[in-house]
Amino acid sequence: MTTQRTSGRRKQALAAAAVVAALLTTAACGGGGDDDGGSGSKNGAAGFNAANNKVAQASEAKKGGTLKFASTQDADSWDTTRGYYGFMWDFSRYYSRQLVTNKTEPGKTGAEVTPDLATDVAKVSADGKTYTYTLRDGITWEDGKPITSKDVKYGIERVWAQDVLSGGPTYLKEVLDPKGEYQGPYKDKAKDKLGLKAIETPDDKTIVFHLPAANSDFEEMLALTSASPVRQDKDTKSKYGLHPFSSGPYKFESYNPGKDLTLVRNTEWKQSSDPVRKAYPDKITIKFFTNANDLDARLIAGDYDIDLAQTGLSPQGRTTALKEHKENLDNPVSGYIRYATFPQNVKPFDNIHCRKAVLYGADHVSLQTARGGPVAGGDIGTNMLPPAVPGSEGQKYDPYEMAGANKSGNVEKAKEELKACGKPNGFKTTIAVRNNKPVEVATAESLQASLKKVGINVEIDQYDGSQYASVIGSPSNVQKKGYGIIIMGWGPDFPSVQGYGLPLWHSDYILDSANNNFAMIDDPKIDGLFADYLTQKDAAGKEKTAREINHKVMEGAYYLPFVFEKFINWRSSNIANVYTTDAYSGMYDFVNIGLKNPKK
Repeated sequence: MTTQRTSGRRKQALAAAAVVAALLTTAACGGGGDDDGGSGSKNGAAGFNAANNKVAQASEAKKGGTLKFASTQDADSWDTTRGYYGFMWDFSRYYSRQLVTNKTEPGKTGAEVTPDLATDVAKVSADGKTYTYTLRDGITWEDGKPITSKDVKYGIERVWAQDVLSGGPTYLKEVLDPKGEYQGPYKDKAKDKLGLKAIETPDDKTIVFHLPAANSDFEEMLALTSASPVRQDKDTKSKYGLHPFSSGPYKFESYNPGKDLTLVRNTEWKQSSDPVRKAYPDKITIKFFTNANDLDARLIAGDYDIDLAQTGLSPQGRTTALKEHKENLDNPVSGYIRYATFPQNVKPFDNIHCRKAVLYGADHVSLQTARGGPVAGGDIGTNMLPPAVPGSEGQKYDPYEMAGANKSGNVEKAKEELKACGKPNGFKTTIAVRNNKPVEVATAESLQASLKKVGINVEIDQYDGSQYASVIGSPSNVQKKGYGIIIMGWGPDFPSVQGYGLPLWHSDYILDSANNNFAMIDDPKIDGLFADYLTQKDAAGKEKTAREINHKVMEGAYYLPFVFEKFINWRSSNIANVYTTDAYSGMYDFVNIGLKNPKK
């Protein structure tokens, strides 16, 4: 899953360094703990961490009013097929429904699947290849027409139209049509444009999925926004994201890309048909800002309720909020890992000992500080499986003692590894880092400084962050540029080792462009473990396999994890029924937030 926050200002990187000491002090005083700051505050805020994996002020949410979001980043697309930003998936539940969705509960429970358009979760055949759903009564589009099984099928078929609707997740395409035989609805020769054989719609209330091979995460894929229904006569193809047709409690009133978006009530939506959404506000707005400091100042002033992007306050806003408005803050683990990875097609990183030299040579405390410290940056990363993914062992699994004996770097061990890889005097390499991510630049500078102590001399190449898919997503360009170290981050598309690690670690995902297997991992044992995972039916078996995959990845020394990321997120004193959820990587679950005082 991709997160975005646009700031791109060098002064923010400098400001980040200036507040590190303050953040470390805050953590020492309990700012990084799970205390709720008492019973709230004089201004009505729930208290520090009151909504972190628990519900804050659930009973105070009232019907009515305008819930106001603000953001420095518009969605990649509001089209349910094309959106891939985490906050888009979260927000889209206001206007889109799926057969199943994530539970509206805090923490790990929120990552579980619950019926939405369907009357129940799937009836699954004994061989795990057939999933059957029945649609519930009373589900309608914004014009009052019933939502049918054919609308669901058509919406899913749009995932195949990658030449027109690129950008979103393609799990459903890969699982239902691994040979790529279907061409998508726009090239479909069937009269009704419903020619995908893997999905049957025997009547308007029944939909049946036929998987060529079992996949134990298939229902999690159906809970993604990309499985939303789309009505064929309302499909405007590449323009659909400008005004999606609503199946949820809200509909688009207006949208000016990069400026603002307004949702109003869908009067055809029936609460009786929707067990998931409470639809508290009358109106929901987003205002897009060009400057993160301006946005945070307006949040703190009470002009807006919540940051859409959910990637934490900027250093300036964070410092003010921690000092003066701590009761309005939550400090969740984000579900993302920030890391460096080593492309094996760039020498000398084809040698495991050269990779290990970097792991031991890095100063992990310095890297954590560059990310924002233990409060705003996160806990030191020790492996590559995020805490929100079943099977994660957190810091308990620390094979290179990154949070232990080697947390400040181990020059002696790094030099041993350099000798073992045939580079006793060290080597030169280049770090690739996005120029619109000041915190990543700061991280690269930290790594540069610590590696110099062991004889590894690093240049930093800041490339256009908006072009990362073609710059570092092209293995041939990575090799040409000599990018031996790439700084990146990743979170789960859905909370499983498949939903997180498959694009990063499976050999099938080494692509000529838009590649995310930056390390060029081609390990039959890892591929085999993923194959085993797909057929696992019980949770314990899936967790065991997830641990084994993570261990193999770490044994290969393909990654240097920086932090299990944490954020400092703002909630206004006027919002209620708010909580973080693992379904959206530690973000607030937007869908059932209400206002305490709708007239405010």
